[in-house]
Amino acid sequence: MDNTRKYIAILAAVLLAGVLSSCSIKTRIKRADKKFEIGEYYDAGEIYKQVYGRLSPKKDKPLKAYVAFRQGECNRILNNTRAESMYKNAVRYKYAAQDSIVYLRLAQVQAYQGKYRDAEKNYQIYLDGHPDNYLAQAGLYACRQMTEWKNNPSRYRVSLAKEFNAKRTSNFAPAFIGSDADALMFTSNRQEKQKGKKTLKRPSPVTGQTTFNLYSTRKNQNGEWEEIQLPEGLYSEPEEAESENDSTSGGKAAIAEMGACCFTGDGKTMYFTYSKPINGQDMGSKIFLSIRTGGEWSEPKEVKLFLDSTISVGHPSVNPTGDTLYFASDAPGGFGGKDIWMAEREEDSWINVQNLGPQINTAGDELFPSMRADGVFFYSTNGHPGYGGLDIYKAVPLGYDTAGLMTWDLYNLGLPINSQGDDFGITFEGTSDNGYFSSNRGQKKGIDFIYRFVLPEMVFAVEGMIQDNNGEAIANATLRLVGDDGTNQKVQARRDGTYRLNLKRNARYVMLATARGYLNQKQELTTRDLRDSKTFTQDFQLMMISKPVTMDNIFYEFGKWDLTPESETGMQALVKLLNDNPNITIELSAHTDMKGDSVFNKRLSEKRAESCVRYLIEHGIDRERLTPVGYGKDKPVVADKALNKRYRFIPEGQTLTPEFIMTLTEEQQEICNQINRRTEFKVLRTTYKLY
Repeated sequence: MDNTRKYIAILAAVLLAGVLSSCSIKTRIKRADKKFEIGEYYDAGEIYKQVYGRLSPKKDKPLKAYVAFRQGECNRILNNTRAESMYKNAVRYKYAAQDSIVYLRLAQVQAYQGKYRDAEKNYQIYLDGHPDNYLAQAGLYACRQMTEWKNNPSRYRVSLAKEFNAKRTSNFAPAFIGSDADALMFTSNRQEKQKGKKTLKRPSPVTGQTTFNLYSTRKNQNGEWEEIQLPEGLYSEPEEAESENDSTSGGKAAIAEMGACCFTGDGKTMYFTYSKPINGQDMGSKIFLSIRTGGEWSEPKEVKLFLDSTISVGHPSVNPTGDTLYFASDAPGGFGGKDIWMAEREEDSWINVQNLGPQINTAGDELFPSMRADGVFFYSTNGHPGYGGLDIYKAVPLGYDTAGLMTWDLYNLGLPINSQGDDFGITFEGTSDNGYFSSNRGQKKGIDFIYRFVLPEMVFAVEGMIQDNNGEAIANATLRLVGDDGTNQKVQARRDGTYRLNLKRNARYVMLATARGYLNQKQELTTRDLRDSKTFTQDFQLMMISKPVTMDNIFYEFGKWDLTPESETGMQALVKLLNDNPNITIELSAHTDMKGDSVFNKRLSEKRAESCVRYLIEHGIDRERLTPVGYGKDKPVVADKALNKRYRFIPEGQTLTPEFIMTLTEEQQEICNQINRRTEFKVLRTTYKLY
């Protein structure tokens, strides 16, 4: 009996422990859900992670799927690569039966890791049930275009800005202080020893990282960035840090954070993002302004944009004159996620607060707006087609539509500025195409670094050599360059026949090479529609007026006079030469080798010469400029220096007569016969229609 009671007691204890454990798990999930809802993703993710391992795959399958999905959400928002495995776990435990958005989220994090084929499959699964979803449409389109995009990067050159970054800390959202671009401010969570401030004992419940503050630096006389420091006057005497940075714990206050700033063109007014949870409530982020007087910034004041103080606003960007403010917000009336909004300044108030509309904004997140001094707008989005994560887009204003909304031309800045990670917070040196931006590319823990970008000036040139038809340089040949951009240059080639000329962008050019005793040659080229610098190579081969010129690549049917299709290139070259030299007349002659009957060979060569003349006439050359002659085998080739160099068994000056050819080997005889079988021309006059 005693043993029976003992077993019953043990069983009851086990059952009670199971009940208590179950209650404990549900309580912790509720706490994690609360943290998730107020944006404390790091803390929420840690709780979900602890709970997930204690849930049974069989008994708690729906709850396990839910926790896996929520943990994936936390990791995705914090750019943790573990998000993919958690979304896959959610799919495994049938979370899709509760909400198919898991496939969209899985596709997004796979694209973020560069797994575009896997992402494409999951985008398609989601689209099968939600065919009108723009986020999935844009994602699928990007995956399918990725190979082409990677093969066509932009001209930007990107490098890590080591002078602003610190190890194991995030540094992002750089902004030039004024139009002079000699001072810069950015956000960082580097650990600086500050008087009266204690080190946090735990990281931010939102990011898992330590507190973010603004830091500034300035260029010295040598153009080098000086020591990075906290802006003077911006930070009032700090309160002692709470030992528990937890807005849900009922403590007095959590630690404030600053970030994403901007400046008016004169550099005297700064707007920045400020966030501080109070008394267990997430008060959202706000925008504050500060005025610089002397070398210090004034006490910050809140910029009120909405009547509802619970609406979060941040990432300010002001136009150079300071009368228009752009910012990010999840205010009602948007298109989903964070949108870009704008407001106009009227004395000390901001009016006409409005969403920038569906061209700019999507159901995803649009963040970090930036207005360049020339009025071109930039921002980051994960809603439009991109490489994964946030991509930086360029928006060129086109004018207002009938509803009074600005219309834009949108461009993804492409590689290498954008990557599969998050790319954001761009700032420009005045109206130039150079500056800085931030990115977490290649960082498994989502740490941000500041990068330098430059757009090299596009340089175009043409270079080459002017030679005769034997490959010898023509010293002091003249080259004229005429362009539709107004260019009209005349230069001489160097002694070795080489030349080099600079060209301009988006122009068409005609080049004419001339030399005394040689025929002219004309070439055309264009720099239009080129996306990068280019040096053209254009060689000229000028024909001597005083010597017959053998035409390569002129072929006839065996024993006939019809030109073969393979002759097209050679004949077109002759058409071009005659057009380049409109004042010459030529004798066009055909020759045969020593084989066969002399009368037949002469008649065959005459008809071949006539075939060539007929082709030239059909292609616009005046009949008066052409004299066809057939020489048969009466005029064998006389070897020059170039022929001797090519065939050492043929002496320079040697006439390729039958007597000479018969002294050679069979292979050499065939070579000589091929040389004698030719079509050539010589100049008869150089004054056609001149008088």
